[in-house]
Amino acid sequence: MSAQRQPNLEPAAFGRVAVLYGGKSAEREVSLKSGAMVLQSLQAAGVDAFGIDVGDDLLQRLQAEKIDRAFIILHGRGGEDGSMQGLLECLDIPYTGSGILASALAMDKLRTKQLWISLGLPTPRHAVLASEQDCRQAAAELGFPLIVKPAHEGSSIGMAKVEGVEALIQAWQGAAVYDSQVLVEQWIQGPEFTVAWLRGEVLPPIRLGTPHTFYDYDAKYLASDTRYQIPCGLDADKEEELKQLTARACETLGIQGWARADVMQDAEGRFWLLEVNTAPGMTDHSLVPMAARAAGLDFQQLVLAILTDSVQARG
Repeated sequence: MSAQRQPNLEPAAFGRVAVLYGGKSAEREVSLKSGAMVLQSLQAAGVDAFGIDVGDDLLQRLQAEKIDRAFIILHGRGGEDGSMQGLLECLDIPYTGSGILASALAMDKLRTKQLWISLGLPTPRHAVLASEQDCRQAAAELGFPLIVKPAHEGSSIGMAKVEGVEALIQAWQGAAVYDSQVLVEQWIQGPEFTVAWLRGEVLPPIRLGTPHTFYDYDAKYLASDTRYQIPCGLDADKEEELKQLTARACETLGIQGWARADVMQDAEGRFWLLEVNTAPGMTDHSLVPMAARAAGLDFQQLVLAILTDSVQARG
């Protein structure tokens, strides 16, 4: 029996579950939606779950409430970067998803790329931007088009595609509003795939299509014209190659429980790893629930599988 299809535990086995959502990151609004859906699903399954909109009083709430485990559905910094995981470990509260190191690595796009490159995994060429001179040097070395992104944000926040030096400088300045560390990558022209990882196994890949310049925040959460192709349209060999690459990418980061990887394919058919999200969205527009449905798991089964992994991994 596959790991993702192992029977979930009885609701009482989870104890009292705190669903941690909201927070202060730039992805707060998405996290509020994700958290509401996760909480509703857990309660409907009979789990003794309650929500905490993470704020300045979080430590007091965690200490005051009786909590047997936490379901982390915070997106971005403060929840997906290892800091929340560290706090919960200090309080001896088991939690869902990856541990401190894997969370911190995956949230840092630069460190993730450096690790993948050191192990020979394909990821687009890049540079770090800290000045106008860095922008001009990156343009000379990488050429155009390029994609600019904050190193520690998700949901495509602060990202921009650029075709020239002046646009690159403006995009760097815009991204720097969100993060002191800004990356620029070679633009990979071709289809984008997102691949979910659940309890050590890879779910069916999804091919993304959008009339937008790229799969940006609006395309992810607001637009009605984003296209999701599942099955993804690859032949069996290429789909297996994509799934194996995703597995390696997650394993090298030490991913645990669940995650979602974003991958591009170029005109020659080669795959290029972009990033891994360790607490992906769980809204009505989100991709992990879509991939889970293709694998035969409804939303409630998916949420319970993630929670079950926290028991098996952390007691």
